[in-house]
Amino acid sequence: MVDLIAAEAETIGEPAVNISIFGVFVLITLVITFRASRTNKSAADFYAAGRNISGTQNGLAIAGDYLSAASFLGIAGAIAVYGYDGFLYSIGFLVAWLVALLLVAELMRNTARFTMADVLAFRMRQGPVRTAAAISTLVVSLFYLLAQMAGAGGLVTLLLGVSGEAAQALVVVVVGALMIFYVLVGGMRGTTYVQVIKATLLIAGAFVMTVWVLGKYGFSLSALIGGAIESGGQAVAEPGAQYGLTDVTKLDFISLGLALVLGTAGLPHVLMRFYTVPTAKDARRSVVWAIWLIGIFYLFSLVIGYGAGALVGKEEILAAPGAVNAAAPLLAFELGGTALLGIISGVAFATILAVVAGLTITASASFAHDVYASVIKKGNAAPGSEVKVARIAAIVIGAVAIGLGILALQAGLNIAFLVALAFAVAASANLPTILYTLFWKNFTTQGALWSIYGGLIACVTLIVFSPVVSGAPVNPATGKSTSLLQDVDFSWFPLNNPGLVSIPLSFFLGWLGTKLSKDRPDVDKYAELEVRSLTGIGAEKAVPH
Repeated sequence: MVDLIAAEAETIGEPAVNISIFGVFVLITLVITFRASRTNKSAADFYAAGRNISGTQNGLAIAGDYLSAASFLGIAGAIAVYGYDGFLYSIGFLVAWLVALLLVAELMRNTARFTMADVLAFRMRQGPVRTAAAISTLVVSLFYLLAQMAGAGGLVTLLLGVSGEAAQALVVVVVGALMIFYVLVGGMRGTTYVQVIKATLLIAGAFVMTVWVLGKYGFSLSALIGGAIESGGQAVAEPGAQYGLTDVTKLDFISLGLALVLGTAGLPHVLMRFYTVPTAKDARRSVVWAIWLIGIFYLFSLVIGYGAGALVGKEEILAAPGAVNAAAPLLAFELGGTALLGIISGVAFATILAVVAGLTITASASFAHDVYASVIKKGNAAPGSEVKVARIAAIVIGAVAIGLGILALQAGLNIAFLVALAFAVAASANLPTILYTLFWKNFTTQGALWSIYGGLIACVTLIVFSPVVSGAPVNPATGKSTSLLQDVDFSWFPLNNPGLVSIPLSFFLGWLGTKLSKDRPDVDKYAELEVRSLTGIGAEKAVPH
């Protein structure tokens, strides 16, 4: 079977069957989205699903939002190729939820109305802080969208046998346009229902593949790892295959871990999910549900990754369209042929669809609510105009994401790695400001602006001048560099993930900006924020402008 996959490197399975299963998923989610759109009568409905999603439903939706293409395709591929080091992504993504649960979830739900900026601007000057928060939200969302678009393009390219860069780019355009449509029609309620269904299907599909793989090895994890070692060498069972080779890669691992653990609590599309529940208790319950579901899934991903390494093989995975991101679909084809491949790929496609919808609605809501309604219109936007602006913003954001996704797809970057960059930006630009706002009464507007802009500019600048964008060595399996830009080299920052530098810098700039500020902190406003965050009083009301 592996020989068959290698011989048909441009496609696996039957394209007609694959596209049919895709079509079924699309039709089902279209029906859900259209039904949900009937209840979108206000900005609260479009942004926060009317705040009537239960804790259990929201926990499933959070899992559906968080378990992205990076979790299913990227991590499975990283484990298949790098073994132990690939599983470190799973550990970082899961541990991050403890930060979100203990420090952020309940307080954010009680304090904000629609967006992260509702909290950050509560006791600051509205205009500059909301603008800064909106810019940060847009940048984080674009980095995250970049990974999802690359994953969607690689998956469809693999299943339909599309070859050539122009054809692959067209696939990304079509997939991106479809995803934008869901947001325009369904809003947050439609997005939530799609995420709930997608999480259920994804965990069920991962469970089936896990049991199937373990069954081939007598339900022995050690026998499975032994098979992976036989196929990929001893390195897949030992630390250091990816991050222990040199002092630079060891530092890169520390930087990656810092970004993963601290990034979740600063992701705008995750924070926005807390505003859809009616009470703080539901916010806590939703995070607990999410932790259990995500943790179970990541245990499945360990088996799926090692199963792909053992049954498919590292060389075949790297030679397929999508490279490391093709591990899970290739394993599905190896286990159950065309039928299982089509089902698993349909689930993966639904995964990407749900995550992109959540990201797009978050970014568009931030622009419409924080910039248009609060800064430009000073809180006096005409009825319905805010949602209209949000929909226009969704189209623009989607178009930019499509363009960046084409570059990422053609570079063959691991989408789990791309998502880690989004986590680094969120942890650098958002989390320090959120924590200072919630817990430091002397924090000022200048401190918030220095923290957001300083962390954001430092993080993005270091990414631009890192091997992620240019100067990475050529991958022998693909014959291309893993950088976004080929055949150029202007990199001077050695680490692939900038979190080790940009996150502490953002905390420092927030402190320094506050200490050097001539503004006096609004202690009364902080007292009001503290009461509101702990009790939830006033959470339904608009934040004063």
